Amino acid sequence: MLDTIYEFGSVQYFLLLGVLVFARSCDFASTWLATPHLQLEANPIAAWLGWRRGIILNIVLCLLLARHVVPGVMLTTTSVLVAARNLENAWLMRSMGESAYQSWMALQLHRTHASLVLGCYWGNGLLYFLLGLAIIFFSQNVIALSIGFGVMGYAFAVVTFTSLSIWRSKRRIRYIRPTDWL
Repeated sequence: MLDTIYEFGSVQYFLLLGVLVFARSCDFASTWLATPHLQLEANPIAAWLGWRRGIILNIVLCLLLARHVVPGVMLTTTSVLVAARNLENAWLMRSMGESAYQSWMALQLHRTHASLVLGCYWGNGLLYFLLGLAIIFFSQNVIALSIGFGVMGYAFAVVTFTSLSIWRSKRRIRYIRPTDWL
């Protein structure tokens, strides 16, 4: 069941490829909308790759994963959830500007106890993780199972990259000038 592979060039391959390209494009577009210079990118690998290398890597990834149902649907699910999360605050990031938003968030993190902030984000991740687990437990086919794994992957990404981002912001607070957040 977990080793379902589509033949390269088959209708199923091209359908999954289309869904993957759509999902990855949503992630890229929402990231660009929020942080065109990748200054606010929480994933250090994506920030290091930059736009050009990231696009090339994702094209190759989509072409390869369109043959493999479980990882292909997992990546699709995670990408759509990440894009939705990016869109939540993209308007604020764009209206403030990347540097001002980063400074403002660092200030808010400084004003709040770390356990509250981390507890909220980890609680968010735990709820998504439990949802993914429930989907996996009750799934009747490989697609539903893969979606469950994708939701769990999203939960892992939220907890990991948000924790890294908070840690970096907490360290950055001592370098912020008061005029950066006014």
